[in-house]
Amino acid sequence: MLIVGLVVAIADGDTLTVLNEDFQQVKVRLAEIDAPEKKQAFGTRSRQSLGELCHEKRAEVRVIDVDRYKRIVGRVSCAGVDANAAQVRRGMAWVYDRYAKDKTLYRLQDEARSGGRGLWRDPHAISPWTWRSGQRANRG
Repeated sequence: MLIVGLVVAIADGDTLTVLNEDFQQVKVRLAEIDAPEKKQAFGTRSRQSLGELCHEKRAEVRVIDVDRYKRIVGRVSCAGVDANAAQVRRGMAWVYDRYAKDKTLYRLQDEARSGGRGLWRDPHAISPWTWRSGQRANRG
């Protein structure tokens, strides 16, 4: 399934909202990647990066799944640019090992890491899934 529309909002580095052709807002989670959380290092910068790529641009979303939060999960192309890959290439998101099927994303991540781009400037960068589990443990 393909959703086409205008990106009207950026929630974070891996989630955006598309106004589809039926003028309905659809929340979309970029598949196969995981960006830093808002309160995590590089969280704000990752959100800004996705905004540069997609905000107020035409998007095509190739739907892969629907997550537990009822968001569409998909590969997103904004103005012809693969946003999922671009976020990894820029060092603004990790490849989400648990869900990654596109193995070329790992090459982009390795290049970003070796080039010290984005979150890879920090040699001790913590993946969002590790950070979230630490936040849950701290609440307990």
